[in-house]
Amino acid sequence: MTDPAPNLTPDPAEKFVGIQVSPISFVDEGVDTVLDTLQTRVGVNVLMLGTVSWLGLKTGRSISHELDGWPDHGVPEPYTMKGGAYFEPDPRYYTQTLIRDFRARDPEMAGVDILKTVIPEAHRRGMKVFPELMEPFFKYAGHGSASAVEVPNLAACMEVDCFGRRRDEPSTSNPDYRAWMHAIVEDQVRNHDIDGLMWCNERNSPLDQMMQGQAPGDFSEPARDEAIRRGIDVEACRRACIAMHEFMQAALAGESFDDGAFITFLRTLLAHPEVLIWERFWLERNKDLDRELHGLVKWCKPSLPFGLNVWNRNHFNIFRRAQWPWAEQTTYSDWVKPITYQHQAGEIWHKEFGIFHRAILRDFEPAAAMQVMDAMLGIGGAPHDRVVQEGLDPDVYVFRQCADALRGVHGRAKVYMGLGVDAPRVRADQAVCTPDIAYRSVMATYRAGGHGVVLSPNYASMKLTNLDGVAQALTELGLK
Repeated sequence: MTDPAPNLTPDPAEKFVGIQVSPISFVDEGVDTVLDTLQTRVGVNVLMLGTVSWLGLKTGRSISHELDGWPDHGVPEPYTMKGGAYFEPDPRYYTQTLIRDFRARDPEMAGVDILKTVIPEAHRRGMKVFPELMEPFFKYAGHGSASAVEVPNLAACMEVDCFGRRRDEPSTSNPDYRAWMHAIVEDQVRNHDIDGLMWCNERNSPLDQMMQGQAPGDFSEPARDEAIRRGIDVEACRRACIAMHEFMQAALAGESFDDGAFITFLRTLLAHPEVLIWERFWLERNKDLDRELHGLVKWCKPSLPFGLNVWNRNHFNIFRRAQWPWAEQTTYSDWVKPITYQHQAGEIWHKEFGIFHRAILRDFEPAAAMQVMDAMLGIGGAPHDRVVQEGLDPDVYVFRQCADALRGVHGRAKVYMGLGVDAPRVRADQAVCTPDIAYRSVMATYRAGGHGVVLSPNYASMKLTNLDGVAQALTELGLK
């Protein structure tokens, strides 16, 4: 991979400086205060507003305050978020789904329709508003999930694993669940004066699930029916997934293999190629959802931008890197946002490599194996024993990921880099965000040729002093 030439000075007329922000921030601090701070102090002109979620990372306050402390704004208290829709759903759009009663019931948000509250004031200041939606909506480890999901009929939509057991998350092939997602998008697009929409799809594939020690899905009746319509032998795939799951369980348990774990993995895969057939089916079904939502937005409002918030596991995982090429994603998006939460990302990269090392690469010394995988993926990280503590260097990591995305989209989509500002940490020894990291991440984006940035994952956890690093970069670039 070769690095591109430095970017020309960015055009202020095409400025895209977004920030992901919770509804609760506008209640805690007031709409005027939040908008004035983001626009005047930082230089933000696009709000990525969480509108439907049961995850604190999307609609709550800081989920890592015990490690990171409270930011220098907002309410420094835990938020017992209940989750749901933070706008008023229009019943007309939910007639084709069992999931209808999902309005958020957080006491702090009583009577607040966040879209009606924020959009007029944002537009008065010349700021744009994009609803931000992410699947999974519920019970997502590391995302500050609500303690309970009180949504009637949701339990009827769950996945089923290869042993016939109901899993703990809804099936995206379930027609009611899928129709519900269609409805929440159409409702917001048609009923509110939004300026675009950002969609994020972070579901684990069957192979992901097996490598992480789980029995794979989705073998629910709707998924099986769809697979049969596509000419797939579902039972052969189910038996193959059981065989691969048994191998993974043995590998994770430390059992010995005559030819080592990696060769035995390949042997199992070659003996049960239906694993790849099911993986491919699941993958296409997952991409179908993204394509459907893109098409729905364009049907409702052809000129409305639809963007993809793209999981960092897609560039940390060799299988996912092969499965999610940028060029393909441009056929159902106007722009992409590669997630590169640089200070946090050392731990994420270490964790992702660990999944491989515990399962199929366990016979290799970790430092050497990580170095080889790093070279294949172009991460440019520190060695295995220091990467968590050092994080990933913005001048290398953010620059390379932006350059990779730009090469991959071939000019058919904009690239807005997702830059971490106080992304939640999970370890006390994990790298900490600083104004310099924020500054260098913005500069690396534009040096690589990126079209804009999205400050992530949630304003409610960001320190204004770190956002000042963003403001400094934008000022030097002529964008503030």
